[in-house]
Amino acid sequence: MMSDAAEAVLATDWLEVCRRVVAAQEELFRRKPGIAARTIYEGFGEGGDRALAIDRRSEDIAFAELERLAASGLSFVAVSEERGEVAFGDGAAPARVVIDPIDGSLNARRTIPAHAFSLAVARGPAMRDVEFGFVHDFGAGEEFWARAGEGAFLDGEPVRAEGPGYGLEVVGVEAAKPELIIPLLEELAGSLYRIRALGSIAISLCYVAAGRFDGMLTSRPCRSVDAAAGQLIAREAGAAADFPGFGLDAPLDLDARFHVAAALDPPMLETLVCAQGRLAPEAG
Repeated sequence: MMSDAAEAVLATDWLEVCRRVVAAQEELFRRKPGIAARTIYEGFGEGGDRALAIDRRSEDIAFAELERLAASGLSFVAVSEERGEVAFGDGAAPARVVIDPIDGSLNARRTIPAHAFSLAVARGPAMRDVEFGFVHDFGAGEEFWARAGEGAFLDGEPVRAEGPGYGLEVVGVEAAKPELIIPLLEELAGSLYRIRALGSIAISLCYVAAGRFDGMLTSRPCRSVDAAAGQLIAREAGAAADFPGFGLDAPLDLDARFHVAAALDPPMLETLVCAQGRLAPEAG
């Protein structure tokens, strides 16, 4: 049974919180419109990557909202790409808020439109515990979100993971480094028709939710912040998703690394997961 503190976190209007973050981020992007302005680094984030200033400012926006919630008496632990794990309130509640301020930072830096704000709220420490997921695609201006047991939505309308029925016709692949993607594509040769590489795991998962992709998979392990929100949206839309080796017990922290795959149905998912499993360890 969840504590009253965790229940209070889950009962928060996270959709409105996320929309406030997105509005502030859009203003930030307007103030930093070019590649040069977005290619400024500020050390390294807790996830181990070099941190862009625009990533840190985007995270500041999200954390300002979390601080307001904590000031109202809520208690939770935030897991974020740049700051790591941060306790709000007394930190005693098991609830977790998992944030990727910009999923697709390279796209954002190069002014490629496909990048997203991603936030997930969980009642516990694993992917299966995620109760709310939100992904805003800044390029398309689309808002995906889901609540556990209530379905998935795109711009307020219910969305289903249903394609045209041609099998693995279009599959999204993340990340697209040649040394990683070539062995994966060799494993997939003959199993699918076309690939797409968006540069955002969160958006790729949402495209499976919307039936735009028949499946998606990673060519190297990702972190919880990349997939926590998108995997719930995909599953609530009726898609099948997996974190091979972990399943939905994949932890919501920054230490673990794992592959993710999703597809419109279990047989298609199995094809993608099997291809991932045949990759050499150094390709992960």
